[in-house]
Amino acid sequence: MMVSDGFGPASETFARSYHQYVHGLPYNYTTPLDAIHVGASRTRSSSSLVTDSAAGATAFSCALKSYNAAIGVDPDGHPCGTVLEAAKARKMYTGLVATSRITHATPAAFSAHVPHRDQESAIAVQQIGDYPLGRTVDLMFGGGACFFKPKSSQNSCRTDERDVLADARRLGWSLVQSRSEFDTLPADDATKLPVLGLFARSHMSYTIDREPTKEPSLREMAEKALSLLQTAADRDDQGFFLMIEGSRIDMAAHSNDPAAHVHDIEAYHETIAAVRSFVDAHPDTVMVSVSDHETGGFTLGRQNGPEYPEYIWHPSVIHRVQNSTEKLAATIATYDQTKREAFVRDLVIKKWLGIQDAGRSDAAYIANPKRTLNEISDRLADLVSTRAMVGWTTHGHSGVDVNLYAHGAEAEQLRGNHENTDIGDFIARFLGLDLNSITQTLTKNSTFMPAKPSKDDHQASTMADVMDFKHM
Repeated sequence: MMVSDGFGPASETFARSYHQYVHGLPYNYTTPLDAIHVGASRTRSSSSLVTDSAAGATAFSCALKSYNAAIGVDPDGHPCGTVLEAAKARKMYTGLVATSRITHATPAAFSAHVPHRDQESAIAVQQIGDYPLGRTVDLMFGGGACFFKPKSSQNSCRTDERDVLADARRLGWSLVQSRSEFDTLPADDATKLPVLGLFARSHMSYTIDREPTKEPSLREMAEKALSLLQTAADRDDQGFFLMIEGSRIDMAAHSNDPAAHVHDIEAYHETIAAVRSFVDAHPDTVMVSVSDHETGGFTLGRQNGPEYPEYIWHPSVIHRVQNSTEKLAATIATYDQTKREAFVRDLVIKKWLGIQDAGRSDAAYIANPKRTLNEISDRLADLVSTRAMVGWTTHGHSGVDVNLYAHGAEAEQLRGNHENTDIGDFIARFLGLDLNSITQTLTKNSTFMPAKPSKDDHQASTMADVMDFKHM
């Protein structure tokens, strides 16, 4: 299963048109997703017409609606069996790949059960296998090392002194904690499973900012995960389940950052192409790609003032941007205050954003030392969006239906408009899984679940995010 977090229908058009512009492609160019578009998914949760990622992912993993912030629990807060756990109960191999923290909402909803998504310290413990079902995940690639380190250690986000990395080693996990270790991990050596790869303290970098020598790409992680799981499955004559998330598509949209948004969509497209090739070579396999929700209320075309707008948007403006507003805001906030305005005007705006017509007031506003990271990021993003003529209605989510894509065996069963829970039902049927039996086992042993989140849980999750606002 593939999840394009926060990716709505307008974003697919955006990425297609941008790619056509950059590469000089004809009007009839199609993205790797276009050819496998089978329908749409409705996104509401049990508590709201506008879902969050936790409830959205729980709909996929447990095939049931739950409340916003729920991780692998039903509306009453009771644990629900997930397709990943049920696949492991059938002796299949399982994996999670994400560019967020691996403890973040989407991967967590397949591999843990807590009342609130901010309880990432508890999520990490469950993910390595310390809960009633034992270890259910064979492979995890992503960010979020800070929730695996004791509170007193450097770069930790945990609320306690538990050393989850040490616990993982004792439980037999192979640890991969750098790009070089990832590169030397044999893709065809199933004896390395279970493997835990953590490549960033918190979320992995946006694609536009990523340093290839430091972090693997989403496609690289997905390809290695597929190879490792398929090798193990072939050896034992078993199948596998893998969830791959393009996590930071969503976070760029939360920041209303069109350049970071489109680059992470393109990285997701590249990953889709790689997974489609894998499915073509393994005809008994199916790939489902869907978003949990749309983020940003994104649109192509906008009105910047009282005058009726021109019907246009400008990919060229996006193409000139060199970094995410998140990275630029962090750089500005630590720059020498006495030289900051000139730095913002001449380097940040003119060179790194590629904008030559910004007013002096823009640089002065951004350079003001009283500005928060959010305020700096918002102004930078708005400078780009207004000139590109793309619009946003919110820093949060919207409630629109999202595109549904499928490729491979029985993909036609997903044609049409579906509730998001239908995705989980489809996976369970396709793999022959019994979610109810997993739910019953968890319910009998539900004392493993933490109580409602503490203030420390909320603070730890907030501090783990690079920006001040949370990416939901």
